[in-house]
Amino acid sequence: MSERHVILRHASMVLVGQLAVMAFSITDSIVAGRFADTALAALSVAAATYVTVHISLMGILQALLPIWAQLNGASRKTEVGQSVRQALYLVALLSALGMWALFSPDALLHWTRIPQELESEVRAYLAVVALSLPASLLFRMYGTLNQSLGKPRLVTVVQVVALLVKIPLSIVLVLGIPGVIEPLGLVGCAWATFVVNYLMVGIGIWLIKTQDFYQPYEIWQRLEAPSASHLKHFLKLGIPSGLSIGVEVTSFTLMSLFIARMGVQATASHQIASNVATVLYMVPLALSIATSARVSYWLGAQDTTQSKHALRTGLLLVVSVACVLSALLGLARFEIARLYTDSVPITSLAASLLAWVCFYHLADAVQVFSVFILRSFGITVLPLVTYALCLWGVGLVGGYTVAYGVEAHTWAHWLGQRSPMAFWQAASVALFLSAMILSMTLRHALKRSAS
Repeated sequence: MSERHVILRHASMVLVGQLAVMAFSITDSIVAGRFADTALAALSVAAATYVTVHISLMGILQALLPIWAQLNGASRKTEVGQSVRQALYLVALLSALGMWALFSPDALLHWTRIPQELESEVRAYLAVVALSLPASLLFRMYGTLNQSLGKPRLVTVVQVVALLVKIPLSIVLVLGIPGVIEPLGLVGCAWATFVVNYLMVGIGIWLIKTQDFYQPYEIWQRLEAPSASHLKHFLKLGIPSGLSIGVEVTSFTLMSLFIARMGVQATASHQIASNVATVLYMVPLALSIATSARVSYWLGAQDTTQSKHALRTGLLLVVSVACVLSALLGLARFEIARLYTDSVPITSLAASLLAWVCFYHLADAVQVFSVFILRSFGITVLPLVTYALCLWGVGLVGGYTVAYGVEAHTWAHWLGQRSPMAFWQAASVALFLSAMILSMTLRHALKRSAS
């Protein structure tokens, strides 16, 4: 079986599962938009805040993929099981930190000056999703394990089942059933998320206990005491990786919060653009995960020739697919915007933002691939520094300066003054810079590995 076939098969399974999970947020956006424009705007703020915490913590767990893939490549199967059990301590710590952050959003909401009419809905949403965080992180660890072993199919099946539960549950809880169930509004989305997260982790635990595939790894054994060496190794890779994703997500979150100052129309339009950008991101992310698992596997097997071949195959796939998706988005941006709302002003502004998402996606694809493969080589600090300088410095500060601080010169309108366009323009430039730096670093790491 060719390396390309293995990567595509792995990535397709990961992608289906990720799209199922992304459909959670798309469902929430559409249902909230049908309930009220203010609910959609509040969801933009609440979801951005939750994602900041959630994705940052998930990034720490995702960094375990090369560890387990290399152990598997070296045929040290029982050590995989021991490492997985030690990772449970990491999940417990991350869950406590994440729940504390979600239950205490006061400083963030006050600093970003969220409109008063949105604040109560945001708080209620965050309080409920905080309760579902431990289950979500446990399932993320289960997904990372399967990806590292090159067997993501079971994860995908669970995620698709969860989506089939999530869609009707969100509709019923948010919109209600006349005469039967009172509509809960935005917080109904959060309760639906709570239910499906615990459903997924419950199924995942059952699969580990019952499926023959997991038996050689001896995962379901008595939990050992915390191992300092294991946890140190996890944190050495995980903390820089989690902080990198934290920088990436907070730049996006703060962009959403700063755009919220511009009103409901700007916030709702940004929510549409961010949903589409996130869905597109799932494709290079899936290919990057699959390629990282293969590269790490061959590194564990001490076969540098095969690891280099897997890397180049994955990169070609990522760039090719990203170009196709950006072109399709450019052609269908108005039709996509109309799927979310019947409001003509929101549709028009969202379509303009989606034009910039086309450029944003190309750079996003290259940089996420570079980051994942760099983890396979143990390089995690430089991506963190790159993200901080580019995404915070160029993207966020640059976007804020253009949106709120540029004088009305003849060129200010093109830059998107007082519009969410300014933030998307600056973010696109920042990602292109990040992609250049990280791809050059990856090239250097590959040469060093070969030598």
